[in-house]
Amino acid sequence: MKKKLIALGLCAVMALGALAGCGSNSEEPSGETGGTVATDGSTSMEAVIGSLGEKFMEENPDISFTYNPTGSGTGITAVSEGRCDIGLSSRDLKDEEKDAGLEATEVALDGIAVVVNSENEVSDLSMEQIKDIYTGKITNWSELGGADSEIVLIGREAGSGTRDGFESITETEEQCAYRQELTSTGDVITTVSKNPNAIGYASLAAVDESVKTVTVDGVSPSEDTISDGSYKIQRPFMLVTKADSQLSDAAQKFFDYATSAEAAEIISGAGAVPVAK
Repeated sequence: MKKKLIALGLCAVMALGALAGCGSNSEEPSGETGGTVATDGSTSMEAVIGSLGEKFMEENPDISFTYNPTGSGTGITAVSEGRCDIGLSSRDLKDEEKDAGLEATEVALDGIAVVVNSENEVSDLSMEQIKDIYTGKITNWSELGGADSEIVLIGREAGSGTRDGFESITETEEQCAYRQELTSTGDVITTVSKNPNAIGYASLAAVDESVKTVTVDGVSPSEDTISDGSYKIQRPFMLVTKADSQLSDAAQKFFDYATSAEAAEIISGAGAVPVAK
């Protein structure tokens, strides 16, 4: 019952974070107990950050934790502008973001799963086939051993860390002929689950049984294949902070917890691969 109440409490503060935006703790006096931790960014990191936040609040009931799922680019902007304590990004920082005084700390690795509708007969795709699908060279499932149906391309919006990761790894930057560009991982999964001709990509940590994950060059995305590098479509989960600013006591405590070996089991249970073990 206690765990259930904590989970409900986390949902409440996450909802408040989404409604109110990302608040900063820069004025919180150093050394005080309690406080708040505001995070903002990658929707792909929801399972990981939600699980970490729940456990963190369970162990620190005097600290309030919020997560605002806005996307990697928005989260990076939010921390840069001082509107949150920690930004969440599912991609590496760009040079201009580093030049603006931001730094990123890797907390986990995540596979980007290629997902199709559960009714789709296609179960494996090569990296070259994925590139040809998303650049419009392959347009019908029959070319891949599937039904004689037009392929419907589903992707993420510009600025998404998942999109940046997928397009850079598959070498499809600025070439993808998307039918729909959606603003969250959950929307991609839902859309693919409802369209038998759709294909999309999503954080492995968020994929559920409503869609089918295809193997890539014969390799399934898993903790083992991501760790050993045999699954090629993967990217980092990053905590983004200002290099020249000290975190509040509460935010620093969460940062230290999230990057510790203690958090590894929580991250793994959320479907990602922990960096600290």
